[in-house]
Amino acid sequence: MGAYKYIKQTLQKQYKERNAAFRSKVIAWRKEGSMTIVDKPSNITRARTLGYKAKQGYIVVRTRVDKGRRTRRRTDGGRKQKNYYLFVQPGMSHQAIAEQRVNRKYTNLEVLNSYWVGEDGNYKFYEVILADPSKPTVNISSVMRSGKTFRGLTSAGNSRGSGRKKGLNKKLRRKAKVEKVHPTSVIRKVKPKVAAKAAPKVKSTPKPKKGTVSRKVVKKKATKKAPAKKKE
Repeated sequence: MGAYKYIKQTLQKQYKERNAAFRSKVIAWRKEGSMTIVDKPSNITRARTLGYKAKQGYIVVRTRVDKGRRTRRRTDGGRKQKNYYLFVQPGMSHQAIAEQRVNRKYTNLEVLNSYWVGEDGNYKFYEVILADPSKPTVNISSVMRSGKTFRGLTSAGNSRGSGRKKGLNKKLRRKAKVEKVHPTSVIRKVKPKVAAKAAPKVKSTPKPKKGTVSRKVVKKKATKKAPAKKKE
């Protein structure tokens, strides 16, 4: 992987500086058709990470997509104010649109993935990796899924809204993100401590008032035996 590291650095430098080599590439791509089959991927490091192999059954198609919004289809049902607008938001990225266009043309192949290779003032250019599931050299389980691009199973299709939970406000999304990075520890359920039963209260006898004798004292005096007489 030593060579791939330097290839990646040179390509990133070209993209940032927009030097003469990068501009000449884009000018040549602009003169080509909207879809062209490429002998070798222009960004080999990115293609290999996304599943490309130099084997029979794998091809790379470079395509371009217009920048900006999509033109609205004109209706034949009259000139109503609600239908009288020129552009619409497609609800998907330019990369997902490029993958679907390529897959509509090459129907016997399946899209593995795609990556950005350049852009100018009018177009964005992508290279789409395709694989033939009927070839014995293609042994990838993801190729067997038919219509991946139209079901949002590629990386471009998954970016349409999987990263953000729908319906949550900003504060709850931040809280969910923190819990994902630092999951809270499992809280064990502890039985509440049962309070010790208090001893029953002993009713204290009221103190007798001055000049009166309690009934208990009177009873005790009454139960006293008379002293025995001495025999002479």
